[in-house]
Amino acid sequence: MHSIIIHFKKLDWILILTALLLLGIGLLSIYSSSLSKGDFLNFKKQLIFASIGFFLMILLSFFDWRVLRENPYLILVFYLFCILALLGLFFFAPEIRGVRAWYKLGPISIDPIEFTKITLVLLLAKYFSMRHIEMYRIRHILLSGLYIFLPVALIFRQPDLGSVLILIAIWVGILIISGIKLRHFLVLVLIFLLISIFSWFLLLKNYQKERIISFIQPQFEPLGMGWSQNQAKIAIGSGGIFGQGLGRGSQTQYGFLPEPQTDFTFAAIAEELGLIGISVLFILLFILIWRIMKIALLASNNFPRLFASGFVLILISQIFIHIGMNLGILPIIGIPLPLVSYGGSNLIATFLALGILQSIKTH
Repeated sequence: MHSIIIHFKKLDWILILTALLLLGIGLLSIYSSSLSKGDFLNFKKQLIFASIGFFLMILLSFFDWRVLRENPYLILVFYLFCILALLGLFFFAPEIRGVRAWYKLGPISIDPIEFTKITLVLLLAKYFSMRHIEMYRIRHILLSGLYIFLPVALIFRQPDLGSVLILIAIWVGILIISGIKLRHFLVLVLIFLLISIFSWFLLLKNYQKERIISFIQPQFEPLGMGWSQNQAKIAIGSGGIFGQGLGRGSQTQYGFLPEPQTDFTFAAIAEELGLIGISVLFILLFILIWRIMKIALLASNNFPRLFASGFVLILISQIFIHIGMNLGILPIIGIPLPLVSYGGSNLIATFLALGILQSIKTH
């Protein structure tokens, strides 16, 4: 009992409290956007997901993270399981809005991509922590790229362009943190540009092209993708300083703002809680990232340092893309706001990563 008390004292309670406050803002927004339809199923499910995620975070904090560092084959098993789960989507997942991205278990949807992100961060952290002084070798960049290529190829086929960009950002970010040479980085940039051009003409589907074109030219599709972003801008602008109040946002409550619980969570919060609300949101997100980076800086070796940094890359990528979509400076590619937007898989995966970070902190 005494050891359990000591363990709880070692936990980063500022990080935990920040995550719970972000979760609370998200739950308030989900509840508010459910009022107009009188359907609170998503709110109830998010509460359940949050309870499961929080429990798993505390449970993982007791787990010694050094087991992962000393057993690379365990991480490899997780990776192979994720690859099989992504492959299984093409055979067992229902097609929803042209995408096969979720396994349906009754009223619950499971998105293996969210768990794949965390697994890839673990895998890359282990790979580069073992080869930190050999980053001058191009073969390590190519081999690590192979680990990324398999899930990226499967996710691109779904298609889920947003998650593909995040996985690439994780890989490139960890490469930079690990000490990649400048000329190697420039070669990667050139390869990425060539792949982008190839993808535009031969791989991207029409609706994906429309999302990108509507971002550059919102007038291209005023009643489609461009319309959604225009409604998000109206919602953000109408919030003012203090907001219209929970349950009173005209864009959110009357259905003008599409997907206020997922793709346009930020716009819904801005409309109903105003500048003050989103300022609190930004402060909490900053504290969340700061506490994780503090764990990275205090880590005893490269593996936990790279894992924490990789998870920060996931969070920053999702935050930047989500808010960018809502402000109309990025195309709509369906990325949730961490701990705030509705979504069980993203929420639980985030809490799992926080649990590993707590384990790093306490051990």
